[in-house]
Amino acid sequence: MEDIDKIKKKKMEEMQKNASGPSHPIVASDDNFDQLLEEYPLILVDFWAEWCMPCKMFAPTVEELAQEKKGKIAFAKLNVDEARNTALKFNVMSIPTSMLFKNGKLVDKITGAVSKQMLKDFVERYE
Repeated sequence: MEDIDKIKKKKMEEMQKNASGPSHPIVASDDNFDQLLEEYPLILVDFWAEWCMPCKMFAPTVEELAQEKKGKIAFAKLNVDEARNTALKFNVMSIPTSMLFKNGKLVDKITGAVSKQMLKDFVERYE
């Protein structure tokens, strides 16, 4: 019976944390990437670079969806020039690339500066 209570308590804490999740993209790095995957059950990571014009065009889309999906999905931005190890680990060849992780595992990815509706449809398949 104690185990069930512990599980319930952990689930409640998780739900509360998710409900008050970030309303803006989190800055991801080589140092915190694994921690972010553990912390957020559903997280979309935008792989980008400062010099990439399509990335700059795509940034407001990520910002808007982070606000709209607060509590349901976390959003993170990973600068591939600053976090080379993570970009290499996931074989990022084109940017922007958005990767969706569920329970720490990569479940899907989409490449390019897609429309807000396309990105919304993409993430909602996994909510």
